[in-house]
Amino acid sequence: MAPQPDSLIGQRRCYDGALCTVRYAGEVVGTSGSWLGVEWDDPSRGKHDGQYKGVRYFSCKSHSATAASFIRPTRQADAPQTFIAALQLKYAEASPDQRPDQRPAPERQLVISGKVAEEIGFDKIRRQQAQLHELKIVILDGARIAYATQPSPQLPSAGQSSIGQICPNTTELDLSRNLFDRFGTVVDICSELASLKSLRLNGNRFRDILGDTKLEAAGTVFRGVKELELGETLLEWDEICYAASKFPSLTTLFAGANQLSFLSPIPAAAPFTSSMVSLTLEYNDFTSIADLAALTSLTSLRNLHLKRGQISTIVPPNSSIKAPVFTSNLRYLDVSYNQVTSWSFIDSLPVSFPGLVALRFAHNPIYDNPELDSQESSAATLTSANKGISNTDESYMLLLARLPMLKTLNFSSITAADRTNAEMYYLSRIARHLAAVPVSAEGEVLARHRRWTELCELYGEPSVVRQQKVNPNFLEARLITVQFYLVKKDGETASRRVTKIPKSFDIYAVKGITGKLFGLPPLKLRLVWETGEWDPVAGFDDDAGDSSEEEELEAERERKEDEVASAGEASQMGRRGGRWVKREVELKDGPRQFGYCVDGLEVTIRVEMR
Repeated sequence: MAPQPDSLIGQRRCYDGALCTVRYAGEVVGTSGSWLGVEWDDPSRGKHDGQYKGVRYFSCKSHSATAASFIRPTRQADAPQTFIAALQLKYAEASPDQRPDQRPAPERQLVISGKVAEEIGFDKIRRQQAQLHELKIVILDGARIAYATQPSPQLPSAGQSSIGQICPNTTELDLSRNLFDRFGTVVDICSELASLKSLRLNGNRFRDILGDTKLEAAGTVFRGVKELELGETLLEWDEICYAASKFPSLTTLFAGANQLSFLSPIPAAAPFTSSMVSLTLEYNDFTSIADLAALTSLTSLRNLHLKRGQISTIVPPNSSIKAPVFTSNLRYLDVSYNQVTSWSFIDSLPVSFPGLVALRFAHNPIYDNPELDSQESSAATLTSANKGISNTDESYMLLLARLPMLKTLNFSSITAADRTNAEMYYLSRIARHLAAVPVSAEGEVLARHRRWTELCELYGEPSVVRQQKVNPNFLEARLITVQFYLVKKDGETASRRVTKIPKSFDIYAVKGITGKLFGLPPLKLRLVWETGEWDPVAGFDDDAGDSSEEEELEAERERKEDEVASAGEASQMGRRGGRWVKREVELKDGPRQFGYCVDGLEVTIRVEMR
């Protein structure tokens, strides 16, 4: 008897290796005969989303516009398998000319230099694989498994032994991308695997999880499982929580690529609220950290992975929602490949993540282009600070300086020297920002740099020289105020002079004026313009943010130098030849105009004898 249309809905099928779920059975306007409307697991395989020529026949779980197709019910589907059949096919398949009841032929012996050697061929390998009871890791990804054991006489028998007898020592099981439509089938399989510790179910399409009687009565079936993967299942968050609640020892949950945009509160009775250590929610649709506020109830959560989402803010703009505050046990956060465009996001991280010591932030718009933040880049002088520094290097330093609690950034351990360099650079950058705005706007600028006071106490407050706007038609717009100071050979300052020099004067004329001021022969003088900016002595290490594995966070290094030593190092940076030195430009003899050799209308020039 052919199955009725209602019984087909939700059924899992496989056609030429492509998995799908039946969503509709019936007629299609303008055609003859019956059709099956299917939603492909690969959303790029279909032609529409269940709406065809203006008529909605069914809806898909996938948000893709091309996840659905119509196919004829007579199209031959790939045969489903039992767990045991798939297991034996992959790990213990007999050779083509060997009957199941036939013992393997003895190995041939080879004599080499008078010594007997055993020839190891495919039969030998297959016999080794046949020792299924020794298997600890079983991978049956994409094996078309639909049943635990033979459900009816029509399916060929795969042996009389039970799952527990065949592979009693299995600790890791991968059942991803199979033909399960009920979680109860997974319960049947795992009920006999007493040693199971890790279970992967990615890419399956379970239906009616909340009403699955076998899952509800799972009891102690999953008592030893610590790791569960439910990625690409397109389950709702409450369904994921319900399934996870049946794993009393769960410490690691992967729920990526499930189109999640908001997390509803987690039931207080769920056992994983006090056992969950690592949670992966990457490739989802969250737009703010507030969308994940439900996770604040996970008291043991240590690692949170949010890679490749749409996150741009801590809380939605113009929202009255308070920023969520996660447990101080949460120490590692991955928000790489998201949509953060403002440094205010970084400044707010210590509030929402008070225990944060390791961060992955690479490949956000603000990281790839640190000037993207319009509030930060309003000062025209900022770009001049980047000479010799890549965007990645600058972003790395700004992150370190803004987040003093970090010990690891983008998988790279942070040294005391790294932090000192970053904080000094950040401090000088704030000073340039202040110099570009009027005094009345100083409070607004400092409000965006929370560490200003702290950094000034560590390294000293930098001088902020504001240049007044001058009408270009006035004479003063064509004059540069120069503070000269003469340095003796022992490094001490001998005397200072201040004068105004026209921009149009060449360097020969400037040297002549200098010689007259100090009573020295001009051709024996060396003029050095002190820019007040920092330059790197050597390139920074390449960003390690592309690593695909999380480094061991428990083995974080302690800093080798304390804060006092770091501050001392900062004060000696220029003289010790550290990674940063004050940028200086020697004014070489020549006809080049003075105004093209220096920036601004007020400069400081050091005078030395050759």
